[in-house]
Amino acid sequence: MNYSKFKGHLVITLLGLMLSCNFYAQEKRPNILFIIADDASKNSFGPYGATYVKTPAVDQLAKDGAVFNNAYNCNPKCAPARACIVTGKYSWQLKEAADHNGRFPSEFKTYPQLLEKAGYNVGFTGKGWGPGVYDTAHNPAGPEYSDIKLIPPYKGISNIDYAANFADFLDKKGDAKPFCFWLGAKEPHRFYELDSWKKTDKKLTDAEVPPFYPDNDIIRGDLLDYANEVEWFDTQIGRAIKILESKGLLENTMVVVTSDHGMPFPRVKGQLYEEGFHVPLVVYWKGVVQPGRIIDDFVSFPDLAPTFMQVAGVTPHEQMTGMGFLNLLQSPKSGQLDSNRDHVLLGKERHDVGRANEEGTDLAYPVRAIRTHTFLYARNIKPERWPVGNPEYGFLNCDGSPTKSYLTNLKPNDGEYHFFEMSFDRRPVEELYNIKEDPHCIYNLAARPEYAEQMKQLRKQMETELIAQGDPRMLGDGAVFDTYKYYGKGMDYKTGKRLPPPNYIKK
Repeated sequence: MNYSKFKGHLVITLLGLMLSCNFYAQEKRPNILFIIADDASKNSFGPYGATYVKTPAVDQLAKDGAVFNNAYNCNPKCAPARACIVTGKYSWQLKEAADHNGRFPSEFKTYPQLLEKAGYNVGFTGKGWGPGVYDTAHNPAGPEYSDIKLIPPYKGISNIDYAANFADFLDKKGDAKPFCFWLGAKEPHRFYELDSWKKTDKKLTDAEVPPFYPDNDIIRGDLLDYANEVEWFDTQIGRAIKILESKGLLENTMVVVTSDHGMPFPRVKGQLYEEGFHVPLVVYWKGVVQPGRIIDDFVSFPDLAPTFMQVAGVTPHEQMTGMGFLNLLQSPKSGQLDSNRDHVLLGKERHDVGRANEEGTDLAYPVRAIRTHTFLYARNIKPERWPVGNPEYGFLNCDGSPTKSYLTNLKPNDGEYHFFEMSFDRRPVEELYNIKEDPHCIYNLAARPEYAEQMKQLRKQMETELIAQGDPRMLGDGAVFDTYKYYGKGMDYKTGKRLPPPNYIKK
């Protein structure tokens, strides 16, 4: 036998096997369906104990997958929270994207961009990253698929048919490549159809009123209207899962369900209290995530992008500072799996306009915080500023609602006035809450001597890590966050009225 010819045939055969194996690996790369609500509290979902909100689709995914008990958004407002998701970076590392309604800098790589380069079909429907402006051709969440509409059941619900647009994306892209799709509902963002709950079988007695609100019919009705929109979000999840099943794609798709922050109510959305930043996170992935698992490790929105990269078999980009948690998904165990994941850092800068003093206008309300299994420690860096915006401008970092109106109409001599103070009044420099005993953050322990050492340790740990991450607030340049331009609806500070958005804002 001619040895040279044999060697040549062997090389060709081996190359063919390698190419076929690589092709097989490419074909078998998992799909990723990321589903995110707009303003839905963790406690509004069945896996986290909700009773007056029915979420059968999420309940089933949780039963067949894993529930994260300690998932956090890093910054409890839409644009900065979503920026953390797509970049894998902490909010204070995002320059203009740390602010709400700001500019998304093109220097930051996003996981949809990177996965598209790695051979994935990417797209989104509904709400991607935003609100704000961006310089790239597409939204940082990817190309948009939102053309298919429906007639919503209640006023205030978007007419975008999220599930149908997801199916349209799959039909147009085919199955030659794996996909990474962002299904971004616009619910339960306000506004709500007032008393829409009366069209259902809900009763006022069903609502669960948090202890930081007075218990009355106005607030109960507001919560039930909110519940209707959370249930609409859950319905879209169920439809999306059925689409995957009908196309034979569910078995090779990782499904991730979360929300950008808590419900659009006072003291929740935009605020560094437990219900504002503690988010739901349910992951279904047949054959990888064992059914019924409960994971207690702390994860944060910056951890999502590197995780998606890991799942796709791509090395996370060097810009990503979050920690991927593929190892947590692959483990068969429940509980605390990685002892290093025992806390998260949180923060906020400027959210909405309407905060002004002698230092200027459109000011941030900067906060940094650390959340451990037991404690939440928060440092209000500019406590002289109003945390939810100035009262003369209408506390603009809180969406208008029946609940807000009720609280802001309370007077100092009213017996319920302390509820207004909890939501809107100025705050001390330091706040400390024992979350195990006080999950709603009602009792600030910061002034109690017996907690002084604990608070000192938490502050040192928080600041040490923030310095290592290059947080401008820790490095003497925090005022930069006040200089970034606001691209949302403006404020006329003389009249107290909002101005229309500039005509150059991307929709």
